[in-house]
Amino acid sequence: MVLGRRTFDVEAVREEFPALGRRYNGRRVAYLDGPGGSQVVRGAIEAVAGYMTRGGANLHGAFVTSRETEEIIAGARAASAAFLGAEPDEVAFGHNMTTLTLAISRALSKGWDGNTEVVVTEIDHRANVDPWTLAAADRGTSVRWIPVDAETLTLDLTNLDELVNERTKLVAVNLASNAVGTVNDVARISERAREVGAVVAVDAVHAAAHIPIDRDALGADVLTCSAYKFFGPHVGVTAIRRDLFETLAPYKLAPGPSHAPDKLETGTQNHEGLAGVEAAISFVSSLGGGTTLREGIVSGMEAVEAYEAELAASARARLREMPGVTLYASPDGVRKTPTIALRLEGRSPLEVCEHMSERGIFVAGGDFYATTLAGKLGLDGSGGFVRAGLAPYNTAEEVDAFLDALEELAVP
Repeated sequence: MVLGRRTFDVEAVREEFPALGRRYNGRRVAYLDGPGGSQVVRGAIEAVAGYMTRGGANLHGAFVTSRETEEIIAGARAASAAFLGAEPDEVAFGHNMTTLTLAISRALSKGWDGNTEVVVTEIDHRANVDPWTLAAADRGTSVRWIPVDAETLTLDLTNLDELVNERTKLVAVNLASNAVGTVNDVARISERAREVGAVVAVDAVHAAAHIPIDRDALGADVLTCSAYKFFGPHVGVTAIRRDLFETLAPYKLAPGPSHAPDKLETGTQNHEGLAGVEAAISFVSSLGGGTTLREGIVSGMEAVEAYEAELAASARARLREMPGVTLYASPDGVRKTPTIALRLEGRSPLEVCEHMSERGIFVAGGDFYATTLAGKLGLDGSGGFVRAGLAPYNTAEEVDAFLDALEELAVP
């Protein structure tokens, strides 16, 4: 596929993912379950194994393996900062996005009370809802919801100025829906939040694998993602605006560091995983060009987005013509990730997924923790969606195989 002056070489990309060689039921596997976790790039696998093979160690030792571990953490911090548009001393790591958000919510909520409010959205994954609503309940803080338009699958910002007001302490919103792929207008929401002095917490878990991210351009104060969604191992990453991070007082052990970003990193970190994080981000940068890591990342993600968008657009066009299919997607012209959510008349999501699995096509079913959205669409209690998510290693042939298999079930 030609992207401007560059060619996106999907076969070269596929060579970097060993898992793509797997076969199931005599067929080459098509991994269309990327929204639940991407496959891991070879460089990240080798970095994880290399760290463990050479010998790992904890920090602050006078010996070489300890110093090497500290260098790995510093490298992962610098790479993650470049990936998210932040500075290295604003980046902290944890088990995953959910764990980090729970810890951050407990720290931020110390100043909340019954006269304050937090705002969450109806389109978000529960990981960017429940940590804030649970903290609010503990403090007697009120919760407001930005509604989702069930027809357009976009956030309804008509009453944004009322929802985000002088009592608002925090607004939580995802950059892109992990269920239906809608990319939200975070910058507009952040602009309103700044007017009233509210903190903005952005869940970028789903978006990170598909679009370039610039924390400051989005207006985020806290931006969190997980490397296992963008070709790396299971490590959570957060980038917190420095002035906020310096005042943050997370729960930690008494001997632990009191300075950012270390004060958020309780316990021993996943050192081998952090080696894989830097390698995964280097892979993303290799897909682009430029003279800096950040330039490579941005142009690489732009190439990924363009390639995936073309595949997804053709798939959605065919699905709209397929009998019995209900496609859950925002209108043409609304920016989306290549995440395709649907229902097939007369078949449960589980039946569709099992049918696909027999053919070596891996898709997922459920509400994917976007429970409020599923409820608004009348899908709670009925299995949720069938979700097929594309990645830069997926091909047009794999998408066609998925659609052909779906048509087998759709025939009356």
